[in-house]
Amino acid sequence: MALRSCHSLGRPLITPISGAKSPSRNCKFSIHNYSLDSNHSQKLVLEVKDKLEKEHYSLPVGKNGRDDEEMILWFLKDRKFSVEEASAKLAKAIKWRREFRVSELTEELVKSVADTGKSFVHESLDVRGRPVLVVVASKHVPDMHDRVENERLCVFLVEKALAKLPAGQTEILGVFDLRGFGTENADLNFLTFVFDVFYYYYPKRLGEVLFVDAPFIFKPIWQLAKPLLKSYASMVRFCSADAVRKEYFTEETVPPIFRE
Repeated sequence: MALRSCHSLGRPLITPISGAKSPSRNCKFSIHNYSLDSNHSQKLVLEVKDKLEKEHYSLPVGKNGRDDEEMILWFLKDRKFSVEEASAKLAKAIKWRREFRVSELTEELVKSVADTGKSFVHESLDVRGRPVLVVVASKHVPDMHDRVENERLCVFLVEKALAKLPAGQTEILGVFDLRGFGTENADLNFLTFVFDVFYYYYPKRLGEVLFVDAPFIFKPIWQLAKPLLKSYASMVRFCSADAVRKEYFTEETVPPIFRE
């Protein structure tokens, strides 16, 4: 698998007005800390919706379009309820979805790359109820497939993982199996493409990233990648296959490639 560029999202801080260390579920939170009541949130959603209609009328409507209120609210939360910032980021994301033809991605279209087994969405959720996107780095050889084909597979699988989100869950788990990783698998551009996709177009959807059994040869590559990933680097945890088995799955749900 290979290494392109990224940014990250920090989680909004919610501070109780009372200053209590452990707020109860029913306590009220201050707006400046980005927690808004439903009426205020809906008002901001409508403001973004109106702004997009006026300034980006040519953008598509419907699901994942400029009038998709659920999507608008998600980007508002990501941008700490700034109408200007949410509108700009959402417009960029919708344009990208149209240009990348995300809605046209199918199993058949990505089949030749998917058949390598380099990346897939695991059938089971992890112990926290998150869909799991697995990347097998040793099976990624940059020159074997066109860059666009690899990117299509990436986006198709992100969409597939998000479609598996159970009620109440908002994030997915990314697992990079680095066992057997060699210089021929190094691809900095693709790795940063993955993180860029999550930052710009699927904000706050990537909850955690596991780098599993990273070999010594991966270390210098990580040193190059880390500054490009900026805050997203803090989501990465280097761990062992044993930790994956014991901490993230049950015996029944662990991905076959991590079974002992």
